[in-house]
Amino acid sequence: MIKEITKSQELLDRRKEAVANGVGVFNTATVKEAKGAIIIDADGNELIDFAGGIGVVNAGHCPEPVVAAIREQAGKYLHTSFNVVTYEPYIKLCEELVEILPHGKKTKAMLVSTGAEAVENAIKIARQATKRPAVICYTGAYHGRTMMAMTLTSKVSYKHDCGPFAPEVYRLPFPNFYRYRGTRDEATFVKDELKRLHESALNLVDVKSVAAVILEPIQGEGGFNPIPQKYLEGLRAFCDEHGIMLIMDEVQSGFCRTGHWASWQHYGVQPDISTYAKSMGSGLPIAAVVGRAEVMDAAAIGSIGGTYIGSPICCVAASATIKYMKDIDLSKKAIKIGNVIMNRIQNLMKLHPEIGDVRGIGAMIGIEFVLNGDPRQPNTEICSKIVKGCAENGLVLISAGTYKNVIRILSPLVITDEQLEKGLTILENEIKKAIKK
Repeated sequence: MIKEITKSQELLDRRKEAVANGVGVFNTATVKEAKGAIIIDADGNELIDFAGGIGVVNAGHCPEPVVAAIREQAGKYLHTSFNVVTYEPYIKLCEELVEILPHGKKTKAMLVSTGAEAVENAIKIARQATKRPAVICYTGAYHGRTMMAMTLTSKVSYKHDCGPFAPEVYRLPFPNFYRYRGTRDEATFVKDELKRLHESALNLVDVKSVAAVILEPIQGEGGFNPIPQKYLEGLRAFCDEHGIMLIMDEVQSGFCRTGHWASWQHYGVQPDISTYAKSMGSGLPIAAVVGRAEVMDAAAIGSIGGTYIGSPICCVAASATIKYMKDIDLSKKAIKIGNVIMNRIQNLMKLHPEIGDVRGIGAMIGIEFVLNGDPRQPNTEICSKIVKGCAENGLVLISAGTYKNVIRILSPLVITDEQLEKGLTILENEIKKAIKK
């Protein structure tokens, strides 16, 4: 009997024929429409979304106020370039961003299209503000795939044969307490890592030439690794001591995911510059660089920006997203969702040592799988089985981590209690099956 080819498979076959192989396939799900936390695939099947378009739809798929704002703006004008003809949606969004993400006494913002573009511009601003060339970044980091962003990104698989890379970039080990603590408690571990940071001024790069330190307070692709509180405080003090700009990349962790507009607000440690994208626009390509006004204004006229900076369509989508997030108190929902996920997975962890760690802040949760209970022995194989098994049973999720041994949960924050519980049950069942094999 000949097996009938599904519409989803037909779509994936067409993709293989027409789309460059280098465009990754993280999950084999398809979509013809989506709403809230549900994706309808090409065959009409309902899928629960735990990937959120890689953290892009915190406010859910197609939130009605956002769709309405897009439709209204599309009937007015689509593009003039903000450099050429000034329009109100760009200014309004910047006003909203500096209100919810204040950086000191006075804050300014600029808009671009993607997270990588935001990172590129943040580095240019920091260099101009300090008149210095060097940048320090971290292992496990992901900052994008344009040239400077790719240089800052740690994972080699995103950089094969793409060199030479940007100069004057120096990398420190990220203070990943779970993986590298050994027998140390957190206080001792942080003390040792801060010592390494200060020693970098002697053995890595001349601290007087360092323009910026850039990091994700909660690493995304790196495995959902939250930075220890005291380390971030120590890093802020180090930057202040040496006149270095502290840049925080909040592209994946921003816009209510951790229970705040930005995760640095959870830590209470303020950056000089920060970058945003993803859930800011509910799926439309928009990103922002936000920072202290005197730092942002250090950039020479014309040195930052581009043709598509702050598309008016994307600006109104972002403004509508921010209002919608406020109206339904999405940060509060993130805390509730995160607590439910943590409780379920921590209980499962007690029964299965293959789950080495479950961690995160708010609803940004990572589940790390290891061999023999050893943080230094990542279990990649089990993760791929879980992702595949969940896909076959109506749950879309993706992995993370240098070794792809971390399941990350980025469900839309508008997910219903019933959808969340059903999704977690599917995940738990697939974890148990993968462990038994």
